[in-house]
Amino acid sequence: MARQKSRAITVVDDGRPSRLAAWGLLPGWHSLVTGGARGGARDLLVLEAERRRAFLWLPVAFGCGIILYFLADAEPSLWPSAIGTGVAALVAAVTGRHRRLAGVAITVAAVMAGFAAATWRTRSVAAPVLVRPMIAKLGGLVLSVEERPAGPRIVVRVASLGSLTANDRPAQVRVSLRPGASVKAGDFIEATARLLPPPTAARPGGYDFARDAFFAELGAVGSLVGKVTVRAPPEAPDIWTALTIANDVARNTLTERIAKASGGQEGALAAALVTGKRGLITEEVNDALRAAGIYHIVSISGLHMALAAGSLFWAARALLSLWPAIALAWPVKKMAAVIGMLGATAYCLFSGAEVATQRSLVMTIVMMGAILIDRPALSMRNLALSALICLALRPEALLGPSFQMSFAAVAGMIAFTVRPSGLLAGGAPSSDAYGWMRAAGRWAFLLTTTTAVATIATAPFSAYHFQTLNPFGLLGNAMALPLIELAVMPLSVLGVFASFFELDRPVWWLIGQATVPVLASARAVAELERSRVIVPAFDVGALGVMVIAILWVTLWTTALRWLALLPAVIGLMMAHGTSRPDIYIDRGASGLALRVSDGRLVILGKPSGFVLEQWLRADGDGRAIEDPSLRHGTLCDPLGCTARLKSGQVIAFVRDKRAFPEDCKRAAVIVSPLPAPRTCEAGTIIDRRVLDRSGAIMLTLDPRDAAFNRTQALSTASRPWITGVKPPQPSARPSDEKTSTVKAPASRRQSLDPIDAMPDGLPEGEKREPFNSDAED
Repeated sequence: MARQKSRAITVVDDGRPSRLAAWGLLPGWHSLVTGGARGGARDLLVLEAERRRAFLWLPVAFGCGIILYFLADAEPSLWPSAIGTGVAALVAAVTGRHRRLAGVAITVAAVMAGFAAATWRTRSVAAPVLVRPMIAKLGGLVLSVEERPAGPRIVVRVASLGSLTANDRPAQVRVSLRPGASVKAGDFIEATARLLPPPTAARPGGYDFARDAFFAELGAVGSLVGKVTVRAPPEAPDIWTALTIANDVARNTLTERIAKASGGQEGALAAALVTGKRGLITEEVNDALRAAGIYHIVSISGLHMALAAGSLFWAARALLSLWPAIALAWPVKKMAAVIGMLGATAYCLFSGAEVATQRSLVMTIVMMGAILIDRPALSMRNLALSALICLALRPEALLGPSFQMSFAAVAGMIAFTVRPSGLLAGGAPSSDAYGWMRAAGRWAFLLTTTTAVATIATAPFSAYHFQTLNPFGLLGNAMALPLIELAVMPLSVLGVFASFFELDRPVWWLIGQATVPVLASARAVAELERSRVIVPAFDVGALGVMVIAILWVTLWTTALRWLALLPAVIGLMMAHGTSRPDIYIDRGASGLALRVSDGRLVILGKPSGFVLEQWLRADGDGRAIEDPSLRHGTLCDPLGCTARLKSGQVIAFVRDKRAFPEDCKRAAVIVSPLPAPRTCEAGTIIDRRVLDRSGAIMLTLDPRDAAFNRTQALSTASRPWITGVKPPQPSARPSDEKTSTVKAPASRRQSLDPIDAMPDGLPEGEKREPFNSDAED
């Protein structure tokens, strides 16, 4: 056998490339097996270095620095990491001839640079965060508006908020309005606002909206109540704000035109695909898209950016090639690449320039920039460069599923997608029926393999962040993506161009018709049994080990890839072995979930629909939040609720202080939004004082000593997104003497009724996630 080092493909006797060789699983395998583990690995590492694969680990080291920053116990200073970066870079430059020493210095410099970038980013976005819930008069400039069936949601730059001074009031807030409210970006509004600090995670290890809100410069969320007064701004906004407002007005105008052209959810989906405004899509359609594994199409990200830039690139190249004087004398391909880059930049700005869109723009510019310097557009080095730029601009994106899933998917496709062979192999174009059939088969093969690889590469992140797997995602993407690629995105470019001449309505109608089969296929896949599998949450350590496996198998090209099996197996075992907690407690003690004798969860109190959904997902429980079995076996009265854990111990949820004397004697666990008396005899007490410090809590029973191990959502570290968010303090803290003299009715425990007899259902409107993010982009 003879190797071709540049492609890592082994040629066998019949001259055809081996499929395993194309995946990089055979080169060097003989050396690894017969040359001894140490010597063989050394030879393979030398081969990897010759292929310049070491550069691909630079963004990994940079990301490690970011992770170390977020693990710090307190907000670090900027100068140590900045100086460390400079010193390590200087050492690398001086010791350039000594590869090992220089490699170590470069790695240290990358880690320090990542730490410094995250530190700088935090300082650049630092702004006041609301300390406790409040109702006050709000005045400010509307920066953006998102229309939704439940009413518009707006972002306001705060000019005044009650009696708060400039040092205490948030710079920006996001609030919801009632349906029918008419507000547009650029309006200066005055209204009574009901605001609360950005909520922390609903469970330890869950999605932390407070951290994301901090980096989005949102200091509070809530709603407007009563009359909203709209008037002209007291002063003209700066140029960047004015452009932001004008862009949002244009997006909403185009969204309305597209939605009205087709009507219904087809129009809403078509508008989201073009402008990125997803508010008009109902929850039923969102659920169907998620179950079919195609929810990513409604986020302006890699797919949209690649198709938009690719459409412009193809159109520009085709038009320029029509003139022989240009085609023969000018670099038409490079000119088309520049047009594609400019179009992608304009599309990013128009669609709102969210984090996912910015990341996709960087990747697109790097890929098309490679064409300008005569390099392959799609390569692992370009992907690594894109990751470095994205992490330098938004270090916090590393912790989110959007960054993780998109880069894992692209890395997997670059590393493992195999070109068709045999009858499906590319060749000279043919216009006969056989040529069309071969082209269609080649396209279907590539669609299937790339989707399968991307699904496998993103599965760990989907399971960790959303506790869901979509077994039929391959089917959903195969049915929907052809219409998106061949109809929706090319027509979108045409529609935007036609909108300048008011000739765009027929184009939007056509796009709406193209989304009809997309919605139909999504609903059909969603109706399949187990189209959406709920998996129990697992620890971040298991995810970290699986990430090591993904990096190892995608960044190497030789038989070193086989070593990724070890962390992959360990990660899966860690995820499978994660123990489930016995009690989930809401951050505000509005309710809790406990594991009863049948091993399933039941709830006490009134946790919000969003929080309850997070608990059920984390437990691997597919029940709906309205399922009556969630109240089975619980007993409640006006003072509180009780239930028995699977161990037989009693847990009490106290809503009224008169229940403390009795429940403190009977219950092993007391949970209450009130401060418990210090004389309470319960073994475990989670009251307002505890939750103020810890946020949401999970309790796991230790079978060895019947004690509860506690995990809390809020870290003890002093970080801006933690210290700036404090739950409200009670207006008065009852003394032990007063509490001990208050007695519950004598017949209280004898008169407990099942929870079904009480009007204790979930609050209306709380069944959806109250915050919109890039979590599933």
